Amino acid sequence: MFVAKSVSFLHRKKSRTKPSFQYEQLKQATDEFKEELGRGASATVFKGVLASDKGKLVAVKSLDAKVRESDLEFNAEVSSIERTNHRNLVQLLGFCNEGQHRMLVFEFMSNGSLASFLFGESRPNWYQRRQIALGTARGLLYLHEECSSQIVHCDMKPQNILLDDSFTAKISDFGLAKLLRLDQTRTTTGIRGTKGYVAPEWFKNLPITPKVDVYSFGILLLEIICCRKKFDEEVEDEDQMILADWAYDCYKQRKLHLLLENNEESMEDIKKMEKYVMIAMWCIQEDPSLRPTMKNTIQMLEGTVEVSIPPNPSYSFISSLI
Repeated sequence: MFVAKSVSFLHRKKSRTKPSFQYEQLKQATDEFKEELGRGASATVFKGVLASDKGKLVAVKSLDAKVRESDLEFNAEVSSIERTNHRNLVQLLGFCNEGQHRMLVFEFMSNGSLASFLFGESRPNWYQRRQIALGTARGLLYLHEECSSQIVHCDMKPQNILLDDSFTAKISDFGLAKLLRLDQTRTTTGIRGTKGYVAPEWFKNLPITPKVDVYSFGILLLEIICCRKKFDEEVEDEDQMILADWAYDCYKQRKLHLLLENNEESMEDIKKMEKYVMIAMWCIQEDPSLRPTMKNTIQMLEGTVEVSIPPNPSYSFISSLI
């Protein structure tokens, strides 16, 4: 199986695409890169205003030096994003590839990242959280099954889910995305992603498929349900540190109310919340074959497909090896 980020593919794509912004334009738009919106492992994002487009607000992602050295990485991100079009994906408006300057220009998301919203002081209500989960799932389904080239995101986490002015969830950061040609179903490569959201197969020399995103979505869904990070070392009870383990224990012991401390709205909808926990447990099964597709996940979230009782996520994989 081959990784579809082949040199020939990207060079063909590069030849058809022209940079839409000059460096000086973006330098001026960002007031010399004054206001930083966020920083990741390979890029820094700045707020900008396009004077040429009626003062349109944008987010300018400037790739760091180690990424700038690789045309392959930059072209991979551009080629993957520019062919996508979905309400739950952040829209790419253009890019700059001028000398050592490589930048991507995105639509501006006024409500920032899901991480700051979910774990901040002003937490989203239960209805908003359910809509965010469903929107994220729909965006992933589009990447996996509906766009021209199948894309595996490989780094699904709250920091990569952005919220517009109406709190619509939009998936961002395709820098780690894997492009798979239509005749491919899986790829093997080095570990990508963020600790705690990375599927077990990355560490077990197993094929990497869209199911790695399903696993990450399951962890993300638990965070959305509980408004709590995947790992919290500040809790008094060490059994509650790892959210996925604690959530499964609460589910099995019929004590889901413990996950919803100070969240009366969710308590009033405990049945639906239980269903969402069950869906998350199916998504984080260590055996990838037991995880649902994103299409199946959406059907369960929408209630069009019944959610069956999930097995212990860890035990199911161990049993399959015996």
